[in-house]
Amino acid sequence: MNRQYLVVFAKAPALGQVKSRLARTIGPAAALGFYRRTLARVLRRVGRDPRWRTIIAATPDRAARMARRWPMRSHRRKQGAGDLGQRMGRVFRDLPKGRVVIIGADIPGITAAHVARAFAALGHADVVLGPARDGGFWLIGSKGCARRADMFAGVRWSSAHALTDTRTNLRIRRVALIDILDDVDDLPAYNAFMKRGGFGRR
Repeated sequence: MNRQYLVVFAKAPALGQVKSRLARTIGPAAALGFYRRTLARVLRRVGRDPRWRTIIAATPDRAARMARRWPMRSHRRKQGAGDLGQRMGRVFRDLPKGRVVIIGADIPGITAAHVARAFAALGHADVVLGPARDGGFWLIGSKGCARRADMFAGVRWSSAHALTDTRTNLRIRRVALIDILDDVDDLPAYNAFMKRGGFGRR
């Protein structure tokens, strides 16, 4: 079986540098605390699974060298310059042959089962997407010749069009969709997460 790589796109947890939309309502310190707990939960749930190799794609680039910044020992790489599409395209282009799945660090509902379903979907599809209710996506995976940067050309990031734009770029490829999950970027999403039990859920 081809090797499987899970890449977690993450910002180094620093005051005033993470969850900016959420910080405008709950404050920078609370937003940082939320981000730290979410990042730790994501890495705890999916980062040690032997079915794939986990890599943290870190920003800013210097943070990739700073092991103490991260809640678990892991392989790390720089995200590099450019918009989100350019940075994800670089990961797809640079990693060795195999199946590659990229997720964000702020998906508190994610489990290893979600990631396993994404890798399994790449057994019959060229690309797998995990849709979010806001019109974006929380996961994208690809393999082989489908691992090309042009899948992100012209995508309107941080908008309700991100998923649709990406799927338009993928129109000649076999695309699979898996579970709908959400990141927590603003106060309504934060309140909904806390109302569902927040970090009290395992």
